[in-house]
Amino acid sequence: MKRLVLLRHGESIWNKENRFTGWKDVDLSERGVEEAIEAGRVLKKEGFQFRLAYTSYLTRAIHTLWLTLGEMDLIWIPVYKTWRLNEKHYGILQGLNKSEMAEKYGDEQVLIWRRSYDVPPPPMENDDPRHPRFDHRYRDMKPSEIPATESLKETVERIVPYWKDDISKKLMEQGEVLVAAHGNSLRGIVKYLKNISNEDIIGLNLPTGIPYVFEFDDEMNLQKDYFLGDPEVIRKLIEEVANQAKKK
Repeated sequence: MKRLVLLRHGESIWNKENRFTGWKDVDLSERGVEEAIEAGRVLKKEGFQFRLAYTSYLTRAIHTLWLTLGEMDLIWIPVYKTWRLNEKHYGILQGLNKSEMAEKYGDEQVLIWRRSYDVPPPPMENDDPRHPRFDHRYRDMKPSEIPATESLKETVERIVPYWKDDISKKLMEQGEVLVAAHGNSLRGIVKYLKNISNEDIIGLNLPTGIPYVFEFDDEMNLQKDYFLGDPEVIRKLIEEVANQAKKK
């Protein structure tokens, strides 16, 4: 049996403030730190022994991974970082409050920007100082790869090849792999693994800091998937994510 664990980063400061974050580098809130530590406790209790891990270039995911592995006494294992695991880029919405945008544009429009499969938010201008082309960590990317906005479709298109070419092969070799990343990059992996339709993926909400386990047979056929933790707590956290962008 092979076991993949997807872990959305703990609550960030901008999650707490209900802001669109995207590629903006924001750290964990106090709650987010506790969520990451608790994820490590749960995974250790369940007997996980990861041989390697993956994360994005963004601090909130990296710190989540550090805290989780630290709680498991696994801080020494190899960690691979890639921009392909970054959150979906939210264009000019980055930094803006989700509920305020819903008040201004309506729940339906904000839901489309957040969750539609192929409609991206309005893009950043090329000279916007927030544009990732000005960020040193992306200096080795091709200009055509650096987004000014992204739809979920574009996020899936950058993450699925990385899953096929790298993560899945390492999982075959090592047996257990942890991926600490973001709501939309992880939704891209889940969409692919479970063959979720473009329409139904809109309804998938991943809670922060809750390990999501995928079990495969030795031929990498998916056998089952499940969250680790109290089902009622997880249900409430999923509802919390779903309601973030609604009018107050």
